[in-house]
Amino acid sequence: MTVALMWEARAAAGRGEELLSWARAHELTPAPLRRETFRAPEDRVLVITWWDADHRAELPELPDPVAELVCRPVHRWRFEQVAED
Repeated sequence: MTVALMWEARAAAGRGEELLSWARAHELTPAPLRRETFRAPEDRVLVITWWDADHRAELPELPDPVAELVCRPVHRWRFEQVAED
């Protein structure tokens, strides 16, 4: 089964590039099958990782950045891939 973990944070005012750099610098061990990083308006950063694992498996996730770097708590979601008909 393929599981996708989504991590999304919004940077404190004027710290979007710093949050993006922070997220890109954090390695996960073991490494996921795939990892993509996105940015959006309002200095939001999204990281999606794909894993060959059960939906409830213990998997490494990006931690919370230091509180001064974000303006609200990090959001996390977990999805499992659905087979196409």
